[in-house]
Amino acid sequence: MKDQILIKATDMFLTLGFKSVTMDDIATEMGISKKTIYQHYNTKDQLVEESTMHLFDTISSGIDTIFALGHNPIEELFVIKDFVMKNLKNESTSPIYQLQKYYPKIHKTLMLKQFDKMGDCIVVNLEKGIAQGFFRKEINTALIARFYFAGMTSLKDTEIFNIELFSSNEIQLIYLEYHLRGICTEKGIKELEKHLKKNN
Repeated sequence: MKDQILIKATDMFLTLGFKSVTMDDIATEMGISKKTIYQHYNTKDQLVEESTMHLFDTISSGIDTIFALGHNPIEELFVIKDFVMKNLKNESTSPIYQLQKYYPKIHKTLMLKQFDKMGDCIVVNLEKGIAQGFFRKEINTALIARFYFAGMTSLKDTEIFNIELFSSNEIQLIYLEYHLRGICTEKGIKELEKHLKKNN
């Protein structure tokens, strides 16, 4: 039952927002009593924390699988973007921004875990891109990885990127193009243009 509650809560938090969903809402949706939820999770904060870590583990595992498929580094980033957006349900309710606003300690823990995971993944992607001739040899991979991660996290701030003005998909796609155009060789630009056509 604990796992069922976790899966349902994670789904509802992503669909409706971490702030919006109450323990009553989860109980009603599952057809169980709120008391049953509290037998497994003492507080909503605990449920939110375990939901975010569950989501992190799911996405991390998926990214590892994508990396193992042997895509070229540009295709790899597009596949990861689509996978993450699917798991975050296109972020129509800006759940990560709600997490930052209403559960700052949990958000900070998540960001540190994400940086440990994504920072390494981005560096590997950049080094592979250089080795295969898609990215320029002279780029500072450690710094570019941090630029990319910092940019990706800031995109979730709905006060800057209002979802009524810009769709989540548009924001993610244009940011990925922005990142790649700054580091690609001529060969890389040709590969990028191919994927941009597929996404339009």
